[in-house]
Amino acid sequence: MHTIASLCVYCGSSAGTRPEYAERAFAFGEMIARRGTALVYGGGKVGLMGKVADGVLAAGGRAIGVIPRHLMDKEVGHTGLTELHVVETMHERKTRMYELSDAFVALPGGFGTLDEMFEMLTWAQLGLHTYPCAFLGTRGFYTPLEQGIDHMVEEGFVRMEQRQSLWFGEDPEAMFTWMENYEAVYTPKWLPGEAGDHA
Repeated sequence: MHTIASLCVYCGSSAGTRPEYAERAFAFGEMIARRGTALVYGGGKVGLMGKVADGVLAAGGRAIGVIPRHLMDKEVGHTGLTELHVVETMHERKTRMYELSDAFVALPGGFGTLDEMFEMLTWAQLGLHTYPCAFLGTRGFYTPLEQGIDHMVEEGFVRMEQRQSLWFGEDPEAMFTWMENYEAVYTPKWLPGEAGDHA
């Protein structure tokens, strides 16, 4: 059983074009709080980032933000959080969020969301951590990405074991159940004789 004391949520600093994105982010924040789990996220007050944090706070939960100083200076930092860590660089932000978390989930977002989540997937692939990683979509948002990753498996660039350790779906209750029962299995990225291929 994997205990999730704090959940790292990556998501958009925009709200997207559909109201469902913001509505579900807020409701997901409420669910995190009701479970007694702390939220760790990028510290913003805008977009889905702000909505998930507001949901946590509205339900009486703990919301921990980590934000680079240059974004705080642009007044996008959420000043109503339980904790707000202001760091100097984006790299420090990602490291601090990792250090504070027991599991990782991506809600809908853009380049930054994928950058952060794929770094955690890469670290898991290299055996640097054993935490569960999930993509929680809305209206099929992550279906094309899931299909793309399946294509990477088919073409021999991602191991099936690594694909099976990653969850895709739209039911947050199912996601939490999967995370709590998650058992990491480290499988070296490279097949025998392929150690020189670092792609």
